[in-house]
Amino acid sequence: MNLPDKLVISAAVFLTASTSILAGMAGALKAGPQIFEQTDLFEVGKGGDFASFRIPCLVVSNKGTVLAFLCARRTVSDWADMEMVMRRSTDGGRTWEAPRVVVDKKGGKGTVDNASAVVDQRTGRIHFLYQINYARVYHMHSGDDGATFSEPADITPAIEKLRPGYNWTVVAPGPGHGLQMSNGRLVIPIWLSNGGGKAHRPSVASVLYSDDNGASWRAGDIVPDTIKNLSETAAVQLEDGRVMLFLRNEDTAHYTHAVSYSKDGATGWTAPEFHPDLYSPICFATAIRLSASTVGDEKSRLLFVHPNNPGNTEVIRPAWGIRPRDSMTVRVSYDEGKTWPVHRMLSPERCGYADLAIGADGMIYCLYERGYIKGNNLNVRYLSFARFNLEWLSHGADSADLTP
Repeated sequence: MNLPDKLVISAAVFLTASTSILAGMAGALKAGPQIFEQTDLFEVGKGGDFASFRIPCLVVSNKGTVLAFLCARRTVSDWADMEMVMRRSTDGGRTWEAPRVVVDKKGGKGTVDNASAVVDQRTGRIHFLYQINYARVYHMHSGDDGATFSEPADITPAIEKLRPGYNWTVVAPGPGHGLQMSNGRLVIPIWLSNGGGKAHRPSVASVLYSDDNGASWRAGDIVPDTIKNLSETAAVQLEDGRVMLFLRNEDTAHYTHAVSYSKDGATGWTAPEFHPDLYSPICFATAIRLSASTVGDEKSRLLFVHPNNPGNTEVIRPAWGIRPRDSMTVRVSYDEGKTWPVHRMLSPERCGYADLAIGADGMIYCLYERGYIKGNNLNVRYLSFARFNLEWLSHGADSADLTP
């Protein structure tokens, strides 16, 4: 696979509107320097025969290895011939190993997509899920920080058990990182459609979960189907034990992400509600916990990343209501996701999907789609990796000591 190895690192910092929520605290904090660095891991047209690099997934192993997964597409289509590709970094995203193929459809061309990974903090294993032709879901695992992976296991039978209540024809995990709950449960969001054939709509959301460190998987309940076309979803556990889902949807009266809650991360999901702080042009977005008030002297901090351009109301895909995706922005919540007042823009350019991960030292990592490319208004030129700290994200108004 002839993909670029050379890294282009830029320390360019893009400013966005700041917030005053922490302004009064700035003098009392011993904030360090603001750090922002960016690396373009993949670029369309630079090596190989790929027309699109999309659908990022990012995790950090127990040993600190950063794994960046994505889908390499030979045409600009969700149904293109694809390969699942990965790059590894053992120094916190400063340098990267050459790209390598993790999954290719055996026996010919096909759609291999929707990488979703989760690190089992108890065993150190990295669990990796993906779909083939939106019809089957597979699971692999790695015990050596992604140097090798097990043979894939078909876990679609777990999802088949949803058919009596929802006769799905399309299924996909994630995308993006999954969640390990405090009790050890592994949770991977999934979405399903019963539109027939290759149709992605109408759609609903659910989860796969494992209580035996990934040895077996079960399907959770379907999130109440009360908002139009719930689909790509991210999960975070709150300090009270509940799991909060952030749901893409296609309700064009709102253009925001929806949220739903479960006491156990699998069943009894609440009716989803629109979140006014979390704008969506109709696009996947994700969230992760940076810190918890239950640990040391720290406070609760959740992070959320999304295209944040509510002023651009042009509809570029009328059938779905999709608006332009640009202005990739990371937000901070200090009240367990109720409000998200602190935010900073990673890039003002065209963007799309993104994923977040946290380093052992509290450095924040974001793998995201970036840059204009001619020929498709949802395609992008780069898969870019940004590494930055809380001081940069908060414009110097917040700082934390998250070193173990």
